[in-house]
Amino acid sequence: MNKKVHVQDLGLKDYKETWDYQEQLFKDTIDLKIRNRREELSLETPNHFLFVEHPHVYTLGKSGDISNLLVDEKVLAAKGATFYKINRGGDITYHGPGQIVGYPILDLDNFFTDIHKYLRFLEEMVILTLAEYGIKSERSPGETGVWLDVGTPFARKICAMGVRASRWVTMHGFALNVNADLGYFDMMIPCGIKGKAVTSLNVELGKKEVSMDEVKQKLLKHFQVLFEAKINEKTEV
Repeated sequence: MNKKVHVQDLGLKDYKETWDYQEQLFKDTIDLKIRNRREELSLETPNHFLFVEHPHVYTLGKSGDISNLLVDEKVLAAKGATFYKINRGGDITYHGPGQIVGYPILDLDNFFTDIHKYLRFLEEMVILTLAEYGIKSERSPGETGVWLDVGTPFARKICAMGVRASRWVTMHGFALNVNADLGYFDMMIPCGIKGKAVTSLNVELGKKEVSMDEVKQKLLKHFQVLFEAKINEKTEV
């Protein structure tokens, strides 16, 4: 079992370019697993963790409802945003500058073969990171992601999640609002859940800006502990 994880920070990168890159890493890992089985080999399968910020973009999961996007593509274009239907779970999600997007492309055979546990660990990674800023966050029953003030009229989502897995290899991941422009969330029903607000870490802390690099390092620290992973030391984040 290979618990080494190769971390890359892609900076600000186009959604489609990043999706294509994810797909290639995902396919390469699956192809290696198939080869191992067919040829009775035991070659190590790699694990990746991509950090990225995207230009303004809306993505709709395979089970999502397009009516949850409240504007047409002309309005999106005027706001400098794009739209994609994609192959993850979940409904509609927004990505944009000031948001940390994480794409773990892991072979769960190297860790544990349990998608439910995988999602809960990603949520826990975010919950523990926010706790370092004095923010109490939690899960909302039946709603994947990380929330604040669950069960109250002030419930609001700070981190969305949606993943795809095949042969225990994962792709897509999470989007944590750190310094996000929350106005872009007004053009959709986030994750298809009506009547729930969205927030960002800087808003909760009453700050203009929070260090994105600092948050990434905290996320990675908790990821490493939860997954008992070894971060590739040659990789810069």
